[in-house]
Amino acid sequence: MKSHLTNAFLTALSFAFFNAAFATDPPTDWTQWRGGSRDSKIAGEWPETLSTTNLKKVWSKPFGPSYSGPIIAKGLVFVTETKDKKSEIVTALDVNTGEKKWSVDWSGSMKVPFFAAKNGSWIRATPATDGERLYIGGIKGLFVCLDVQSGKQIWKVDLNERYGTSPEQFGHVCSPLIPDDAMDNSIYIQCSAGFIKMNRLTGKEIWRTLNGSGSIMSGGAFSSPIVATLEGQKQLVVQTRQELAGVDMASGKVLWKQAVPAFRGMNILTPTVVDNKVFTSSYNNKSFGYVISKDGNSFVSSQEWSSPSKAYMSSPVVIDGHAYLHLQNKQIACFDIEGGTTKWVSKNRKRFGDYWSMIGCGDKILALDSKGVLYLMKANPEKFEMLGEVKLDTNDSWAHVGISGDRIFVRGLDSLTAYDWKN
Repeated sequence: MKSHLTNAFLTALSFAFFNAAFATDPPTDWTQWRGGSRDSKIAGEWPETLSTTNLKKVWSKPFGPSYSGPIIAKGLVFVTETKDKKSEIVTALDVNTGEKKWSVDWSGSMKVPFFAAKNGSWIRATPATDGERLYIGGIKGLFVCLDVQSGKQIWKVDLNERYGTSPEQFGHVCSPLIPDDAMDNSIYIQCSAGFIKMNRLTGKEIWRTLNGSGSIMSGGAFSSPIVATLEGQKQLVVQTRQELAGVDMASGKVLWKQAVPAFRGMNILTPTVVDNKVFTSSYNNKSFGYVISKDGNSFVSSQEWSSPSKAYMSSPVVIDGHAYLHLQNKQIACFDIEGGTTKWVSKNRKRFGDYWSMIGCGDKILALDSKGVLYLMKANPEKFEMLGEVKLDTNDSWAHVGISGDRIFVRGLDSLTAYDWKN
């Protein structure tokens, strides 16, 4: 009997070790703007190179224009589009096959001013999901909440109608934020001349702060907020058209403010926090490092350094204290956030496109260029080091690249394409 039990135990143990040895972690969902952690980084290990040998197209589907990045959850990928300059549509597709599961549309379109027309009059903000519900912000400030599995509408609210504001002149851009531990069912959005916390189950306001006049300089926001811990306090870091601010998550109290100079209020980047420092870079101005400290019970913000290198639209990826940033002059730069020094700029090579979206993993960065080229770069603070590149089928891609496991999702202006990338 003892021998029988021992053999059974050893057999079970061997199966456990076998399964552990060959099991793979399920792919990480890409649930909102710049991923679930909001810093455009994922765990894992990527191949040492990128080429047509190890990047294979799996499926591709046509769509109308959109600047929203694809998001991935529960075996589905969600993509938005603007149809016939009249309506907005969100579609759920199977991540493996591209098969359409459901699609929902609503009336929502506008024409942006002529000087912004090159960037399109179509939906911009990237949706967010908590795994059960999908949240989409339309170009005119209409917010829609849908059931992830069925597409059934749960709630819908026109924020401009709620607050008596006009649609943002450049279209609504800010992507909604769901904190990774939002136990109070919160969702945050910068829209309608203010920064708003809503109950994501109902769409009802919890608080509204950082209220502006609704003018062209304060009525809209290009940047999307993050959650960070500064001087020991977890808070929201929000970039408006003219300033950075720290906001208490529970009450909406503004903890600190910092003016950020930018041409015509074009503060576009997602704020980046490292320790107690906030990094940002503004159009036609500079890159800045601000330090957040405490004076008694009050927060204080001060500029610690600046650099003449400046960004346009692309938010950086930070790896080991260094920010890798696509610049306004279409080059790439590496900043030491602690000291504010520019480690290098990718000079003496062809210029890249107008925009990069980047995802970091370990010591590598995957970047999608607006010209439709996918790059793999080494996160090397000592020198610019390109590891590989592939020209994709699209020639125009301004949406943020999405990723889940070995699968990469690229939203071209007229398509969504899934690629597998393996060693």
